[in-house]
Amino acid sequence: MTAETDTQTTTVYRVTGMTCGHCEGAVTSEIAALPGVTSVKAVAASGEVTVVSAAPLADEDVRAAVDEAGYEFAGQV
Repeated sequence: MTAETDTQTTTVYRVTGMTCGHCEGAVTSEIAALPGVTSVKAVAASGEVTVVSAAPLADEDVRAAVDEAGYEFAGQV
């Protein structure tokens, strides 16, 4: 799911393998380092990661960040 406003884009992704707060922190850190990202909220219980960015992000970039954190990117919700 992607929602765009005049200045920001909010996208929800599914990430598998997260089971705790440490997992959420690892995914959040890696995605937050992507250019243009202003906010990341990862929820292990649902596997959802909500990302707010200045412009839409390429799925490949998000996938690489999630892979770097050690989890599996399962696409947009």
